[in-house]
Amino acid sequence: MGKPDDLDLKILGELVTDASISVPKLSKKISVNASVVYSRIKRLIKRGLIKKFTIVVNDEALGFSVKALTGINMDSKMRDNVLNEMFKIPEVREIAEVTGRFDILVTMSARSLDEMHHLISEKVGRVEGVLKTETFIEMRKTAREIIYPTSISK
Repeated sequence: MGKPDDLDLKILGELVTDASISVPKLSKKISVNASVVYSRIKRLIKRGLIKKFTIVVNDEALGFSVKALTGINMDSKMRDNVLNEMFKIPEVREIAEVTGRFDILVTMSARSLDEMHHLISEKVGRVEGVLKTETFIEMRKTAREIIYPTSISK
């Protein structure tokens, strides 16, 4: 099916910024016929370059104002149990298996510091196979959108 070309990258770049944009608006924005844009999007989905269209929820507006990253050391024989049990905890957003001093990094959200303390001590800390935790409370976050190149270097 070939590599993505400049048009594919333009479309991806626009969809990363706003996945809710309509095909007619997108086609006008990048000056390409709407039927071409539509077929390219379908092709990008089929090729797996677009995994899904989604939204970004404002956690603070829902009351989840405390975020934390918890490094966990675990008994390697209990890996599957630890991962499965972590995902049973609703406040757990993401788990990354990593190199370094921790085995996994767990991203969590809570409504308050007290709730976060309970979450870590009563839920995470009691998972069979968790040996040690170290939690980092997010004080402020600065992030940016991933910017994909709009053309392919030859």
